[in-house]
Amino acid sequence: MRGFWKLTLIEIKLYFRFPIMAFFTLVVPLMLLFLFGAIFGNEPSPKQGGYGTVDASVPAYTALIIGLSALIALPITLANYRERGILKRFRATPVSPATVLGAQLVVQFLMTLAGMGLLILAGKLVYGLRFDGNAVSVLAAFVLSCLSFFALGMLLAGLMPNVRTASIVGNVLLYPMIYLSGATIPMEIMPAGMRAIARFIPLTYVVTLLQGLWKGETWAAHRMELVVLGLLLVLASILAIKFFRWE
Repeated sequence: MRGFWKLTLIEIKLYFRFPIMAFFTLVVPLMLLFLFGAIFGNEPSPKQGGYGTVDASVPAYTALIIGLSALIALPITLANYRERGILKRFRATPVSPATVLGAQLVVQFLMTLAGMGLLILAGKLVYGLRFDGNAVSVLAAFVLSCLSFFALGMLLAGLMPNVRTASIVGNVLLYPMIYLSGATIPMEIMPAGMRAIARFIPLTYVVTLLQGLWKGETWAAHRMELVVLGLLLVLASILAIKFFRWE
């Protein structure tokens, strides 16, 4: 375990040496929050079920951060390590493969959690963010969402031969998701056709689960989200183990 935490600390330092990743994870969601908060404020709206724009945006932007970490940061980092032969060299050391991959997952989880924390802090201080849910339930949903999408990210990391390919594929997958899932554009203002398409987008279920529990809804009201994210976690994990390559 000592080696695991040392490697994790090193990975955290490396994360901030390439500030583009930290920028998209920690800064971009805050920019969106302040931009749309300045435009729409946070007055309760019937379209949002009596909640304000910021109240609904914080859990939605959390889903955005999960997608960025899982589909961009994680695959690019591991593809970079493979391309430069770092993963191959790790296999020749006493450090186990589980330690290497586990450190990456912990770093991405901590950065995602930090991004969510910054959103909550900014929303509370600036816009009087409203929260009617159970903090433990929301955290559990956050962890489930992270695990499901990180499994998908590990699958991409195993399949992508280099950084360029990982970046292209990650962006192609992510950007339709963030615009059609409700992570940036509220689902309530989308046409019926786009809402129908959103049902086939995994990130949609992260958004609806986090927003629902944020507002105080029960887990029973989100059985479909639990089924989809659970299946994604299991299937993506199995495929990631099968296809992951060290060199």
